[in-house]
Amino acid sequence: MAERSSLSATGLSGARLSGAGVAHALRLEGVSRHFGALVALDAVDLEVTAGERRAVLGSNGAGKTTLFNAITGDFPPTAGRIQFFGEDVTSLPVHERIRRGLRRTYQHSLLFRGLSVLDNLYLAVRGVSRGRYSFRRPRRDDAALRSARELVHLVHLDHVAGTVVANLAYGQQRQLEIGMALAGAPRMVLFDEPAAGLSARERRELIEILRSLPRHIGYIIIEHDLDVALRVVDRVTMMHNGRIFKEGTPGEIENDPQVQQIYLGGGHG
Repeated sequence: MAERSSLSATGLSGARLSGAGVAHALRLEGVSRHFGALVALDAVDLEVTAGERRAVLGSNGAGKTTLFNAITGDFPPTAGRIQFFGEDVTSLPVHERIRRGLRRTYQHSLLFRGLSVLDNLYLAVRGVSRGRYSFRRPRRDDAALRSARELVHLVHLDHVAGTVVANLAYGQQRQLEIGMALAGAPRMVLFDEPAAGLSARERRELIEILRSLPRHIGYIIIEHDLDVALRVVDRVTMMHNGRIFKEGTPGEIENDPQVQQIYLGGGHG
């Protein structure tokens, strides 16, 4: 496990120093998002500390993915303010938020299906680095290639590193997408339903990967599988109708009668 967490060559260790002295990695103040008459987010206040691992849970339509879209800039908020490590990023485009260390995955994998696992990760590393438009073939000791190989190991895909993505199992494609989100020096990663469609064995693999990430990398996970979500986070935020409904530790949320009644059907086994 320690070997998987070193990651000096990937640049992930650099996130430890970024934003030093800033208590909150992410702060949302009165964030709303309207689509015409539809209020998808309604004055959301949220604080996530540096290095924290947070789950955002709720039924379909609660506003979880819209929340992610507002944070990343895919659909900027209609009102409110978003701070990332003390900087106001409310009006910044997506690529500027990426440059500041914010990453995300999506519900549906976005991969280069005709390329290998290693090539996908290499392109992800190059995409967030200087000189990314160079067409020179990488040398054997190329730093970006070394970073890509470390990411292959981090997401447990060493045995399929040369395999074309189209030939991977679905769960392996989800693991690859996590690796791509970790390229460069992320300070926070947003995972959108990474366990969706996974088998029981693949879910166990996902839990191991998320638990083994360097602790200085914070993440927020949207997940319907509570057996995954509650095992990989420090705190939980419940959403309902575009608002924050309740917050607490995994144990507090799991044992909360109101949460069980509304979201778990009286318990989830």
